[in-house]
Amino acid sequence: MADDDPEDRQGWWPGREPDGEGETEDAAAPDSEPQASQQPPPKPPRPPLGLESRDRPKVASRYSLFVGLAFVVLAIVAIANAITADDGGIAGVDPTQRRGFPLPEFALPDATAGIEADANIAQDDCESSRNPCPGDEVRQPACEIDDPGAIRVCDLFDKPLAISFWFTRGGDCLPSQDAFNAVAESRGDEANFLSVNILDNVDDVAAIADEHGWTVPVGHDRDGAVSNLLGIGICPTIVLVYPGGVQYEAEIKPGNFEQADIDELIDELIAASERREAGDGGG
Repeated sequence: MADDDPEDRQGWWPGREPDGEGETEDAAAPDSEPQASQQPPPKPPRPPLGLESRDRPKVASRYSLFVGLAFVVLAIVAIANAITADDGGIAGVDPTQRRGFPLPEFALPDATAGIEADANIAQDDCESSRNPCPGDEVRQPACEIDDPGAIRVCDLFDKPLAISFWFTRGGDCLPSQDAFNAVAESRGDEANFLSVNILDNVDDVAAIADEHGWTVPVGHDRDGAVSNLLGIGICPTIVLVYPGGVQYEAEIKPGNFEQADIDELIDELIAASERREAGDGGG
């Protein structure tokens, strides 16, 4: 499906986590203990500064440490995934970063049909920047391809649009996709919904969609071209788009989105779309 040479636009590998392996050794024990008459009993060791307080219950301290580490890992994974993104940014870190910018056009193979093909991310009909386009460099833009197995994002611009990006390597955000599908089923008359898998095997993606009973369209970004174009680095990421194909926000969340979370995002997108149509900017 893609007209680009995949070698010219290598995608990043989502979900890759740092090795994070390290070993610590216990300090060597002294050869002999001091006599009680010579030295007072040793004081208990102080906890690491910034991690734990002596007066704080241990359960709360462990929970705080766990949450802190989770966010650190999330940030490391996002940075690693976005190193090769076109603009160097991670979608969703600043939800409004690309507000008002046109969403790049793309067409994806339908994962549920088991189609093995790269995405088409051609924005115009010329492989070079020359105008007019030389006859031997003409290509087919993403939103002009005519293939029954393709999902063209431009066909979804007639309503507010929510796109959920996900992958299975290095994370588990399938519960977010279950919630996304539930909202899509209940609110398909108000907005359009698209699920996009990144880099997983297409047969696995089709099997997951079938097992979970998803009815939302599922596109397959086999080589990461679309996710790289949009700077997707975290699973889950939901991109919200105004009618007409202009980006509103990109949302990320540690863990998973609940159905109520996604319903709230759709409410916000619809309200912002109505304000934008009324001429007050939609912010």
